[in-house]
This record gives sequence, C-alpha cells and structure tokens, in this order.
Amino acid sequence: MSDDAVDPEDVRHVADLARVDLDDEEVDRFTDQFADILESFDRLDAVPEVDREEELANVMRPDEPHDCLSQEEALRNAPESEEGHFKGPKVS
Repeated sequence: MSDDAVDPEDVRHVADLARVDLDDEEVDRFTDQFADILESFDRLDAVPEVDREEELANVMRPDEPHDCLSQEEALRNAPESEEGHFKGPKVS
C-alpha cells in the first residue's frame, strides 16, 4: 500500500468527528500511522486459510443482569446532550 493511501484531509475529518484538535505535525504523524495500519490489513489478506475443527464450544460466561446507569449518570460526562440523549457532531 502506498503512503498516499490515507489523505491528510481524511485524518482531519476523523479527528473532527472525534472532537480532537490536531496540529499539522500530528496530522502528518497520524496519516503515516493509518497508512501502516491499512498495510497490515493488506498483509492479513495474504495469510492462507486453514481448516478448523467442526466442533466448537462456547467458552463465554452466561449473561448476568446488573443494575444499569441512570440516564443522568450516563449523560454526566457527555460534552453535549439534548432531551435526555447524547448529542454528537453532524456527519457530512
């Protein structure tokens, strides 16, 4: 994968959606890191498939009900909320 696989404007867009302010140096660094990550996924595509055992066992614990947060507690640290819901940036 080439270094041009990730555009700095894409990095800025993702940062805006995540409400993270990045300076130009950070954008350049993250652009390179995102390109490296995508390259790693390309390498995974080259790994051959292997046969797996047909018998699979569920090793997960059973679900157990627990008390949940109140709406007020859940929204306490939200940067914005509206009518009892999380409010996020408009995605365009």
